Amino acid sequence: MRAFAPASIGNIGVGFDLLGHTIQGPGDAATVRFIDEPVVRIDAIDGEVPGLARIPLIAERNTAGRALIELRASLGLAHGFAVTLHKGIALGSGLGGSAASCVAALVAANALLDAPLSRESLYPFALAGESVASGSLHGDNVAPMLLGGVVLATETRAIRLDAPDLYCAAVHPAHVLETREARAVLAAPYPLGDVVHQTAHLAQFLTGLARGDRELIAAGLHDVLVEPRRAALIPGFDAVKQAALDAGALGASISGAGPTVFGWFDTRSDAETGGAAMVAAFRRADLHSRAYISPVNGPRAEIVA
Repeated sequence: MRAFAPASIGNIGVGFDLLGHTIQGPGDAATVRFIDEPVVRIDAIDGEVPGLARIPLIAERNTAGRALIELRASLGLAHGFAVTLHKGIALGSGLGGSAASCVAALVAANALLDAPLSRESLYPFALAGESVASGSLHGDNVAPMLLGGVVLATETRAIRLDAPDLYCAAVHPAHVLETREARAVLAAPYPLGDVVHQTAHLAQFLTGLARGDRELIAAGLHDVLVEPRRAALIPGFDAVKQAALDAGALGASISGAGPTVFGWFDTRSDAETGGAAMVAAFRRADLHSRAYISPVNGPRAEIVA
């Protein structure tokens, strides 16, 4: 069985690892089959992204392998799984590459079961798998990949949110930023005032989504916690963000751990214009980049031929 999981925009610029959405375009695929041996085995990893040799074949240390180990243990399965991964999301891109492999493998394995689980029931296994790469339980990438669109992700629940028909320009520069490095700059405590300020932004953002109110979404799409600390890790970030805003973005920020930068726009045409401006800004920072234009209500992971 083969499944494809799309890339995702994590964190959505509201300062917490709680919200994410998927985008059309890049993604990872996983082919999973039953084996008689009661283990999970990663047979091969291929693709055209650099750094594949750094992805472990040992199942316990691989996001897809760990997720399937947790699935087997929870269901008490007698058989095992053999997995082949095809990477289409660059490592250290901020587009949820480690999560996509994990979710694609789970969706493929789940389809093999006599009684497949719901997508929500797969969420704890996806969290366990993603934790291998991130070092913590956060679902802002795996949750939208499982459910599609914009999703609120806690440590126990994944909740699909209604969102208006907006478009995203996600611009990925040729620059690697490892998740653990990006998380290290967040270690110092935050002043209470900043947390309160960000909570107000989050409340406006969620209310804007629920009401389809673009003005509230724009008011809430500001990150005063994570973005200021990670901005220096992305060459040209300030200029790239400003290019998105100048092109009419409701808001713009860092996707996940970075270095991908995203903006939300009213129309596809605006997103295309904004994406081109963001690419040009990265070019001025001596970085080649690629823009992905997608509805904010992006696809979920699915079985493919």
